[in-house]
Amino acid sequence: MDDIPLVGRGEYWQALAVGRKVQTFRRTITETDLVNFISSTGMLEAIFVDATYPGAISGRVVPAALTYCLIEGLIFQSVIQGVGLALLSVSLEAIAPVRVGDTVRGVIEITDIRPTSKGNRAVVVSSVTVFNQSDVAVLTYVVKRMLAGDPAKA
Repeated sequence: MDDIPLVGRGEYWQALAVGRKVQTFRRTITETDLVNFISSTGMLEAIFVDATYPGAISGRVVPAALTYCLIEGLIFQSVIQGVGLALLSVSLEAIAPVRVGDTVRGVIEITDIRPTSKGNRAVVVSSVTVFNQSDVAVLTYVVKRMLAGDPAKA
């Protein structure tokens, strides 16, 4: 069965190129997403649990951490499935509020690829921009990951 391609596998680092861009599927954030996330993480901040909290952003605002996690989930299901070895670092900037009902997607651009001296792997740096349904950037982050290499090229 080794000659049948595996659907959904990410690409080995040798198939990537600096400057390459891809985008994720979209994901609408629900009230259930918000409640489950803040409950399981303990992020029970007033602005996330009280829609009428004085001074809070209007609407059911969601933590930037939830937006990041949802986009990472979409990336895991496609871009790095089966080839991701380690998350090395993340630098994140929240740009605009995200609310329950917003639909987000990520655009990933490869900015650096550095093969390691050990074990057919590389450190891959990507810039991720998250957009809402109006194509407004709401979150950006730079992520550094260790990705596997093609075993045939070891």
